[in-house]
Amino acid sequence: MKNKYLYLGALLTLSVFTGCDKEFLERPPKDTLVDGNFFKTDGQVLAATAPLYSVVWKDYVDKASWALGDLRAGTTFRAYGYRDDVLFNTTEVSTSNSEAYRAFYIVVGQANTLIQNVNRYAGPGVSAEIKNHAIAEARFMRATAYTLLVMNYGAVPIIENNLELLNNSAVKRNTIESVWEFITRDYLFAAENLPAVALEEGRLTKWSAEGMLARTYLTRAGVGAIGNRNQEYLNKAKEYADRVIEMSGAKLLTNYADLFRYPYDNNSESLFEQQWVFTTNYGYANTMVSQITYSNDIANGDGWGGDLGATWWMLSLYDGLFEDGFTTDTRLKATYMLPGFHYPEISQTVRDSEGKQSEQELIFPSPGADSDRSFASIKKYVVGKADDLGGMATTQRYPNDTYMLRLAEMYLIYAEAALGNSASTEDATILKYFDTIRERAGLPPHEGALTWDDIFEERMKEFAMEGLAWYDLVRLHYYDSEKAYEIINNQDRGLFIVRPDRMPNPTSWKFVKTEGFNERTANANSGNFELPIPAVESSQAPSLREDPVPYDFGG
Repeated sequence: MKNKYLYLGALLTLSVFTGCDKEFLERPPKDTLVDGNFFKTDGQVLAATAPLYSVVWKDYVDKASWALGDLRAGTTFRAYGYRDDVLFNTTEVSTSNSEAYRAFYIVVGQANTLIQNVNRYAGPGVSAEIKNHAIAEARFMRATAYTLLVMNYGAVPIIENNLELLNNSAVKRNTIESVWEFITRDYLFAAENLPAVALEEGRLTKWSAEGMLARTYLTRAGVGAIGNRNQEYLNKAKEYADRVIEMSGAKLLTNYADLFRYPYDNNSESLFEQQWVFTTNYGYANTMVSQITYSNDIANGDGWGGDLGATWWMLSLYDGLFEDGFTTDTRLKATYMLPGFHYPEISQTVRDSEGKQSEQELIFPSPGADSDRSFASIKKYVVGKADDLGGMATTQRYPNDTYMLRLAEMYLIYAEAALGNSASTEDATILKYFDTIRERAGLPPHEGALTWDDIFEERMKEFAMEGLAWYDLVRLHYYDSEKAYEIINNQDRGLFIVRPDRMPNPTSWKFVKTEGFNERTANANSGNFELPIPAVESSQAPSLREDPVPYDFGG
């Protein structure tokens, strides 16, 4: 029996956009990516790549991105749902696992189909430049999907032609080293064939690909290493990160919070983001907002993230918060909500003692006097009601994009790659790049020598709830598994209560752990660090349980 999910990407039919306001998303194929009559002009070929920026990622972004990327990593926790991810016990039947695996192979399948169709059907009216551009976009997306596959599952099957495998239940996994080589080759092709300036707003550029190469080489430096990472790959990561910083023209936004307000889409800091639109078509709208918003009081008939919030461990990273009761780090308010935080860009429904409703700017509420638990709810990507967005939102349909790569990461990749295998550094350039990120967050320059732990904690604060934290731990696990286990197993992932010193304009907060709540820690070890391939996949293709083999790159 063929593996119906593994090959779904080759068969997926994509519907037409409605209500788009992003130019390059307005020209999709009139039928599907497999319509050979479509690839006749430059415009048609470019239109065929548009779904790779959104709908193919749908199952991942909706919930699995933060369930795997943040719940498993310990930056965020959920009190009542997704406990398998929170407690680091994701299984072969976990929802997040099956959704992620399916989504990644949908991306791979659609990218492969597009590459084959452009090569097969693109007529004389299609320029060589646009043909290569479309293939580069597809290979970039395929590489991104495989990056997420190998970092979650380890060895996985490399597939370049889905149709050849439709009736093959004996597909084998390929080695981790092979998958990383495949990823690198795809990104290198993309860097060589994408333009320095986007053809249309939101499309990939060579800097998108070089940024991903910086991330890839930083990770590959630890693959197969014990202790010291591969210096050649560290040098490449540093080089690519520096090129993007110095040559791309990308700039950090001055205000961190603006990155996640609407409309921030395709701003000067963005190197790659998934392009969502407000539309009646469920597949092309951002539905993640529905999942993470804490209450319908600030949403549109949804808001199902009431038991989501920062972990105790995550809050402990913000400078001064636990010691002094407050922090100057502006990323906290932009990422998580504490009682009394004001958000004038979001409307909040409130009720008086008689139940009469009215609207005000969002003031995150304080827990009741008798409560022993509360949540530092999610703010990042939460954008509010339809009235706050010019009417461009409704239940499970939000317009804001989601980042996959930001310029800020290049500064921290440079710092980590340049630090390399050293215990610490006082190199002026490294400290300058590191402090660039801290300065925007309202923090003073770093004092003393810089260590890996300093960079890691800065990454946690910079990218919390962007689905990246777990992959930082995987990167570490490649070359220092015991340190990765130690970080996870020492995180407090349990319930607590946050009490402001006053309302509605608090000046400090007190944090107290909830008594009697026992599930405070995870148990990371070599047996549960990689996700098991979902049961529905391995049961239909038993060969996926066999030892992986090297991939044949054909010389």
